[in-house]
Amino acid sequence: MQRALSIARTTGNRSTFPQWYQAVVREADLAEASPVRGSMIIKPWGYGIWEEMQKDLDRRIKETGHDNCYFPLFIPLSFIAKEAQHVEGFAKEMAVVTHHRLKNVDGVLQPDPDAKLEEPLIVRPTSETIIGDAFSRWIQSYRDLPVLINQWVNVVRWEMRTRLFLRTTEFLWQEGHTAHADEKSAMEETLRMLDVYRDFSQSTLAMPVIAGEKPPNERFPGAEHTYSIEAMMQDGKALQAGTSHYLGQNFARAQNIRFQNEQGQLSLCYTTSWGLSTRMIGGVVMTHGDDDGLRLPPAIAPRHVVIVPILRDKPEDAAVLEYCTKVADALRAQSFRGEKLRVLIDTKPIKSAEKRWNWVRRGAPIIAEVGPRDAANAQVSYIRRDNLYEGTKLHSTSLDLSAFAGATPEILEQMQARLYREAKAQLEANVVTGIKNYDELAEFFGAGADEDEGGEFKGWVRAPWSAPEGTALDAIDAKLKQLKLTLRNIPEDQPETLGPCVFSGGPAKEEVLIARAY
Repeated sequence: MQRALSIARTTGNRSTFPQWYQAVVREADLAEASPVRGSMIIKPWGYGIWEEMQKDLDRRIKETGHDNCYFPLFIPLSFIAKEAQHVEGFAKEMAVVTHHRLKNVDGVLQPDPDAKLEEPLIVRPTSETIIGDAFSRWIQSYRDLPVLINQWVNVVRWEMRTRLFLRTTEFLWQEGHTAHADEKSAMEETLRMLDVYRDFSQSTLAMPVIAGEKPPNERFPGAEHTYSIEAMMQDGKALQAGTSHYLGQNFARAQNIRFQNEQGQLSLCYTTSWGLSTRMIGGVVMTHGDDDGLRLPPAIAPRHVVIVPILRDKPEDAAVLEYCTKVADALRAQSFRGEKLRVLIDTKPIKSAEKRWNWVRRGAPIIAEVGPRDAANAQVSYIRRDNLYEGTKLHSTSLDLSAFAGATPEILEQMQARLYREAKAQLEANVVTGIKNYDELAEFFGAGADEDEGGEFKGWVRAPWSAPEGTALDAIDAKLKQLKLTLRNIPEDQPETLGPCVFSGGPAKEEVLIARAY
């Protein structure tokens, strides 16, 4: 039997996992490297996944009271420079535009020296500064608050080591920005959007996460508090899946975002920002993929069911195609999670077995194969991508057409639940507690491994710590980096009792999540 991928996820350890990931992205036809170093071309199936993610998350964002808008790709350098911490955090990643036209000199195009911009422009790495400038004009009175906006855009952050979806120079995301009259409402907004991301990840992407606050050294530049959701990939590494930032009055002060309060006094606004990107497609691959390729949660599959006609260049082919259309119509009359089923009949002139494996690799949830016998008997034979095999054989089920169409929404829900259940079982089984000191931590994780070389599966550690800041935290961060470890977040759910700090041996304040990460 032909298998979809020759690269397995493991060979005794996780050393092949990075190669497996690249193979799945390639074989699932999600994306490819572009001629521009570090950037990617998102192919139709990959972009279709993003569209379904976007549709679901956009609905959630609007249900919480936000409106979509659009801000420019270019940001004046002076805007960025107003917020010192923000500049320091992004300075090495910024792409800069310095000229507004090219000139042909001796047959070679080059920037025209006479076209140098009076002020350089930054290609959007994030939009706090330019949106803050707009807020300073839009907000005059407490009656104008809160301002709740979101935009779906591309951003550019110059990356030296790139990997499709996980880390690219240009990527797609949504970024929300809000302004509030007081600290309480701004903090409520920050945590509300963290909950939106958590529910989206778990119910739509079938990706369990641990939510919590980032330690000070991992905060977004210029934020007072940063919160994240962290997802465990099948190699045991963490993926920061979404972040929500309480910015306090830092950006308001830099951008002069003030309002007249009810007492007639001028006050600074409190602002927030939050974002989630196409990195999540990579997260779905690494959470749910198997040795045959991608497995897609039905909620984000561009097609819920792909129908593969079995054609043999014979007269009965016409009847098979006619019946496939009937099957598709019956399916499209059904709904899954409030939307009509997304169905495709694959009529490409390729052998049916090859087409079947193409869709297995792409992760289509249900693949139905329809031949002359199926058409004659008004039945459908199908395989489920979440459960391909019965022993070593491909597990195929046959139902009559009406039963198949009626059962498909429930089958999709079963698949969605199964993928989440499997991923949650891995997460829960591989978060380790009981590490008492740094030596035990170092022994548990072993020598640091380069992410491009994979490494032995280790999981995560939840360890008590004293929550130091300043130079004490910098020293801990430096020691962890030697093991290629990072502090992920301080989980929301904390134990009632704590052991001593794993780093200092002194009294602990809370537990922190420690892991290798993408």
